[in-house]
Amino acid sequence: MSIAPYIKVIGRGKDGARSLGVDESRDLFEQVLDRQVTELEIGAFCLAMRIKGESTEELDGFVQASHARCVDLSEAAQFAPKGIVVLPSYNGARKLPNLTALLAQELARQGVGVLVHGPSHDPGRVTTAQVFEAAALPVVKDAQALGAAWQAAQPAFMDIAHLCPPMDALLAVRWTIGLRTPAHSVAKLLDPFAALLPQGVKSVRVVNHTHPEYALSMAAFLQHAQANAMLMRGTEGEPVADARRQPKCDVFLHGERAEELCLSPTEGVLTTLPDLPVSHSAEDTAAYIAAVHSGQQHLPAAIHAQATALVQALARVTAPAGTD
Repeated sequence: MSIAPYIKVIGRGKDGARSLGVDESRDLFEQVLDRQVTELEIGAFCLAMRIKGESTEELDGFVQASHARCVDLSEAAQFAPKGIVVLPSYNGARKLPNLTALLAQELARQGVGVLVHGPSHDPGRVTTAQVFEAAALPVVKDAQALGAAWQAAQPAFMDIAHLCPPMDALLAVRWTIGLRTPAHSVAKLLDPFAALLPQGVKSVRVVNHTHPEYALSMAAFLQHAQANAMLMRGTEGEPVADARRQPKCDVFLHGERAEELCLSPTEGVLTTLPDLPVSHSAEDTAAYIAAVHSGQQHLPAAIHAQATALVQALARVTAPAGTD
């Protein structure tokens, strides 16, 4: 098979390219994920989308294709009766401590099932997987291990290589071409439990962005997909509020913005700063998380507010009418 006809549409530059429809996008991404096309075509697709940018319909098709290739985690859902929060973690820490695991632990403390997914390693950055390992938090590979973590009231990290192997391979193209690819946007939108809502499984995903233009495209997708999600500017691209300053967090329930659950950003000059780890290493971050868990350190107010909003959002998620 060939995706050349699709590349011809999306590859005519920023001004000349056209966007694909949902069905075309799904077919294109299925071929790319399943490696039914050449490496040259995959590179051309990634570069064309990098220049053009993803439309709402294209993101919809890409996410549908990716969800269909995620491992089945449905049996773990029985151990999360209050619902599930999904934290896609794909950037890691460069300068600031990566506190995604702290948010995950606070959510688990409040009785929520928490799945963090992302890469285990990233050159030059501290990944959430490394923090989980340093903090002795569960790193899982399948639904059985995930369910065991939730039974123990702990959050769990799953490498994208286990959650969706074809996505892991596509993400790796970045290290060949030297540029971010559509896989990065799609990975941050993955919620493997979203399709289980008709069966009574409630989930909310945290979708974070690093650049303002992605805030617009991600919001449009969440509305289009009628998603349950929190959209925010992440801390160095991680799905956790900046411990120093409350960021803007928009909550969407079934695609509609839930104004009363949204968090407003802190304005003005900061007068105080929370105690934070002495470095952004996995070991120092894990020690800080342990200190917060034991009560020796205070949970940063911004992360507490984010966790509270997510738990409240889960309580408001409802199954579609006419389902059991």
